[in-house]
Amino acid sequence: MIVVDASVWVSYMVPQEINHLTSRRWINQYLAGGGQIVAPLLLAVEVGGAVARRSGRSGEARQAVAVIVRLPTMRWIALDYRLTLAATRLAIDLRLRGADALYVAVAVQFNIPLITWDHEQIDRAGVQLEVRTPATS
Repeated sequence: MIVVDASVWVSYMVPQEINHLTSRRWINQYLAGGGQIVAPLLLAVEVGGAVARRSGRSGEARQAVAVIVRLPTMRWIALDYRLTLAATRLAIDLRLRGADALYVAVAVQFNIPLITWDHEQIDRAGVQLEVRTPATS
């Protein structure tokens, strides 16, 4: 099990992204091997919004979210009071953006690695858990 944040999924979905091929190859290999991905429900919102902004097409964004939502190995985590408090502490202590802290909090909660392209998460959250990029996984 791993947490894969929106930066990896967006680069997987958008061919113009610099890490598109690496993200696509890594996610496809991980899923083909039966890997399970854990993610906060916020992932759908982030991917949908990011793909819509980059492509300019709502339909493309809806399709991207549908691909993720239909994955049988995806485990969705709801934002509850306990997770919110944990993410808040991490956002403050590690100086992370709110959404980034939520992915870190989920990874900490399950004691599993976080896969991201976000340099702040890599640099700052690495003290709390294992953080890697698709290129280093």
